Amino acid sequence: MDLILWRHAEAHVLREGQDDLERALTPKGERQAQRMAEWLNHRLAHSTRILVSPAVRTQQTAKALDKSFKTVPVLAPEATAEAVLKAARWPDATEPVLVIGHQPTLGQVAALLLSGQPQAWSIKKGAVWWFRRRDREGVVDTVLQAVQAPDCL
Repeated sequence: MDLILWRHAEAHVLREGQDDLERALTPKGERQAQRMAEWLNHRLAHSTRILVSPAVRTQQTAKALDKSFKTVPVLAPEATAEAVLKAARWPDATEPVLVIGHQPTLGQVAALLLSGQPQAWSIKKGAVWWFRRRDREGVVDTVLQAVQAPDCL
């Protein structure tokens, strides 16, 4: 199974009285989302299931892919790493899963997958971390396939 974590691109700072879910991408964030979407569209399998937080900034990031996606309330900014893995059906899903979400949750998912410990790892805005679960001769492990930041594209 492949699990791809995509942190939303750069968003406007929270204004006084504004709900965090209403924050939109900045113009720079829109460019970041577009660059990363182009990179992903060359690599994603057609069967990839795309799960997105209900926040405006993640919805905008997802729309850059120009693919259908499912909004999943448990992926909102306060999500836990365990909730993300459950929504993705890790490690048992039969199709690749792309999750578009938030920090610190995505960093915690990455830490849990690679170290087995819930640690505070940082994922850059707009970046993708691509994991693969594989079984080789009865040995199951998690491999970090790729890390890509939009500023490097």
